[in-house]
Amino acid sequence: MKKNSFIFFFAFAAFAITSCKETAKQNEPEVVTVDNAEPKTYEIAKVEAEFNDPKVEAIFDQYLQVEAALVNTDAAKTATESSKLEALLKDSEADEETQTAVAAMAASEDIAVQRENFETLSSSIEKMLQGSLKSGTLYKQYCPMAFNNKGAYWISSSKDILNPYFGDKMLKCGRVDSEVK
Repeated sequence: MKKNSFIFFFAFAAFAITSCKETAKQNEPEVVTVDNAEPKTYEIAKVEAEFNDPKVEAIFDQYLQVEAALVNTDAAKTATESSKLEALLKDSEADEETQTAVAAMAASEDIAVQRENFETLSSSIEKMLQGSLKSGTLYKQYCPMAFNNKGAYWISSSKDILNPYFGDKMLKCGRVDSEVK
């Protein structure tokens, strides 16, 4: 009997100590860290290349504005800049697929939809740039993780990676795939 009382006492003591520790933890204030810093805005490098056709140059400059808005994960700015690009592309020989992609970006406030259409736009811009540079270099960049590891390309004015498919979540994810001269 003495042995059973002894076990009962230790079991009760262990329960009481454990319960007290949990109560003490519940009374401690929870520490929450809030980042009040302004979100960083990333700038796309100015184009150091010269173009044979001023229309292609204007289109590429506006493409870079769309890219910058995506890098900064700013859906409203992406829509605004895409609308400007859409107007420039109407006066060019851009194909219907490109026009549709830019129109979808301009009409949407969903950054995921805009990024999906940016892939199509980038492919078209790359084709447009072939043979259009008088001097300088642009960079075809690649993110292997975009779209569930399918991967996607974009054209940049700098070797520095600023990923438009992930923005600040994975800003430096990517590599220079080739140069456009």
